[in-house]
Amino acid sequence: QVQLVESGGGLVQPGGALRLSCAASGSYFSINGMGWYRQAPGKQRDLVAAISSGGSTNYADSVKGRFTISRDNAKNTVYLQMNGLKPEDTAVYYCNADVRAHWGSVYNYWGQGTQVTVSS
Repeated sequence: QVQLVESGGGLVQPGGALRLSCAASGSYFSINGMGWYRQAPGKQRDLVAAISSGGSTNYADSVKGRFTISRDNAKNTVYLQMNGLKPEDTAVYYCNADVRAHWGSVYNYWGQGTQVTVSS
């Protein structure tokens, strides 16, 4: 079984910054793509940013130039640096990963979510 544990959420003023972390633990062969999604109250869960095992990235248009996704493969951890935060960034942020098991199958996992609130 694989677990994704997020940390780093909280309350921040508009224009501020936060860094989210998501660490994978458990028994597996490798981690493929990793990403961050967010879900605001009453809205669907949307992709914020994703990063491949090779480091290629893509971002939602709404966060381009403000957010940066990165990963440390040695630590099995993905990060989301969020700068220039806006009230509309308020949401629960979820980590997501495609994990390859020892027997070759790939499974998709979600973290428990971490709240990010941007408010003065």
